[in-house]
Amino acid sequence: MRNTAAGFMALAMLMASASAGAQIRHDPLTQPEIDQLRDVAQEPEPRLKLYVEFARQRLVALEKMRADPKTQDRGQQTHDALDDFVTIYDELNDNLDNFADRKEDLRKPLKVIIEADTEFQSKLRALKDAAGVSPKEVEQYEFVMGDALQTVDDSIADHRDMLAQQEEAAKNKKKKPQ
Repeated sequence: MRNTAAGFMALAMLMASASAGAQIRHDPLTQPEIDQLRDVAQEPEPRLKLYVEFARQRLVALEKMRADPKTQDRGQQTHDALDDFVTIYDELNDNLDNFADRKEDLRKPLKVIIEADTEFQSKLRALKDAAGVSPKEVEQYEFVMGDALQTVDDSIADHRDMLAQQEEAAKNKKKKPQ
């Protein structure tokens, strides 16, 4: 009887801990943003431009939040905002790869993305190098900041290479007699 009761208690604790760990994943996109993306799901240029705009909005909101002296728990809010930015930026890259795999012409959206990459890199570096931030606060978002910078830095080269490949493919396509 004791083994049964102990087994039941262990099972109950296991189930409680499993349900506590099974949290709903936060989606950084709002429902209207999701709807906008759904409306252009098969159109590379407007879809990729939307991702750029959503990533930009997250960085602008982050800058505003950090500039407000009344902001509570700034380190955690910075972490969460950077995490949202990285998630959206990763989704931009995933979509870019999917459209490239389908042999879509991505030259126009890539130019917009490359311009945004430079802007994002600059904003992230400014945030990282901001003066007057306590080490305790920095500790809360340091890892995700490094991840954001690394992702953007790596993507800049990838995006430029992809644009060069796209331009070469377009040039070769024009040369071929039809």
